[in-house]
Amino acid sequence: MRAIYLLALGSLVLLAPAAAHAMGDKDKLGVAQIQYSGNWNPRPTAARRVAWEIEKRTSIEAALDPIEVRLSDDAALKRNPFLYLAGDAALPTFDEADVARLRRHLQTGGFLVIDGADPRPGGGFDQSVRALVARLFPREPLQKISADHVVYKSFYLLKTPVGRVAAVPYLEGVIHDGRLVVVYSQNDMGGAWARDNFGQWEHEVLPGGDQQREMAFRLGINLAMYALCLDYKTDQVHVPFILRRRQWQSPADSRH
Repeated sequence: MRAIYLLALGSLVLLAPAAAHAMGDKDKLGVAQIQYSGNWNPRPTAARRVAWEIEKRTSIEAALDPIEVRLSDDAALKRNPFLYLAGDAALPTFDEADVARLRRHLQTGGFLVIDGADPRPGGGFDQSVRALVARLFPREPLQKISADHVVYKSFYLLKTPVGRVAAVPYLEGVIHDGRLVVVYSQNDMGGAWARDNFGQWEHEVLPGGDQQREMAFRLGINLAMYALCLDYKTDQVHVPFILRRRQWQSPADSRH
C-alpha cells in the first residue's frame, strides 16, 4: 500500500506547476536523517542543501528544515519514506527491534540512502554498513546497481555516481520484491552538498571540482525522484520523454 501511495504522490508532484504550494508541510518530501549514538551527522548542512536543490530544480515540494528520526520511533519512520543514513566511522550495533522496524519500513515502501563520509572501501563505516544490510535483508545482499537502472535516469541522465570524491564508480543497493529499497554510496555525497550559511562550500570536491559537485547534486535529485516515483520510467511509454531529457546533459556529463 505504501508503494502505491508513493507512486501516486510522485505523479501528482510531477504534474503540478513548480510554483504551486497545494500540499501542506506534512505532505512535502523530507530527507529524514537517522540518528544514532556516534557522529550521525558528519555533514550537518548537507540534507538541507540537497532538499533546497530538489525543490528548486523539480516540481517536488521539499521540506527544507532538517528532519531527524530514530529507528526506535516507528511513527516518525512511517511519516518519512526517504531515509538518509550517514557516517564517518563504524556504526553502532543496532538492536534487533530497531533493525526489524527499519526492515518493515523498507518492505512497505520506504527507501534508504546510505552515504559514507569516510570513503574508504573496507573502512569502519563500510564494514558496519555491510553488516547492517546483511541483518536487514540476509537473503538479498548488497550488489552493484546496474548502469541501466532507472535510478540513473529518474530525472537526470547519469553515468557514473560521484560525491565529494570519486572513490568507487558505482552505487550498491538491495532489491526487494523487484524494488530498490537501499542505495549505498561510498563517495561522500553529503560532503559535496554541504554549504554553510554564508554560501561557501564546506569541502573541496576531488578530482572533478565544480562539475563533479553538480553531478553529486544530480544524483541526490535522482534518488529523491526514485523514492517518490519508483520504477515508472521503465515503462516503454516514457522512453521518448527520457530521450528528450538528453538535452539537459552538459558536455561534461559524457565524462561521468
